[in-house]
Amino acid sequence: MGLHVEQFRTGGDRNFGYLSVDEATGEAFAVDPSNSPGMLAEYAAGRGWRVRYAFSTHGHQDHCNGNDEFERLTGTTVLLFGDRCPLTGTTVSDGARFPLGASSLSVIHTPGHTEDSICIFSGDALFTGDTLFVGKVGGTWSDEDARQEFRSLHERIMCLPEGTRVWPGHDYGTSPVSTVGHEKRTNPFLLQADAAAFIELKRNWAAYKKTHGIA
Repeated sequence: MGLHVEQFRTGGDRNFGYLSVDEATGEAFAVDPSNSPGMLAEYAAGRGWRVRYAFSTHGHQDHCNGNDEFERLTGTTVLLFGDRCPLTGTTVSDGARFPLGASSLSVIHTPGHTEDSICIFSGDALFTGDTLFVGKVGGTWSDEDARQEFRSLHERIMCLPEGTRVWPGHDYGTSPVSTVGHEKRTNPFLLQADAAAFIELKRNWAAYKKTHGIA
């Protein structure tokens, strides 16, 4: 037994939502229960899982629009970066840990796509929201945002064990799940030598996709 992840296609723009459960205890947490909060709430209830925590990976509407409904259905407050968890009193900040069964989950602050972007890390699973997709990365709106994202990717995510499973916020890649090691070796953005090259690829992504046959 260990950490089990259920991935849900919740609607929106190919959004993913997640339930992750400690199988030994049935204690679970949700990530991005947007668009179809009832889908996740019913799934958890049907299996007798106790949803102790829920998180939005950032404050964009497509990741937050189901938060009030999810809270009504489960009694669990959906937390964003900077929020205080009513169950533990812990603030959602970089490095914050939340107990779950016999283990825990932790928050990794990954600004870039938005200033409040976070990833949730538990066991061998990393929920990356719109920071990292399979073969792609999250959109940014300025060079400074892109530099922040580059640092977040390399200093916060690529240093995790290569076998860490990457569960993204949208189904934008060739697979619904990846690993840190696979992304490190194949993701065009992560293969760039420095932030300047990373930004240049972002500026020319449409042409790059066309040249390399990327959808």
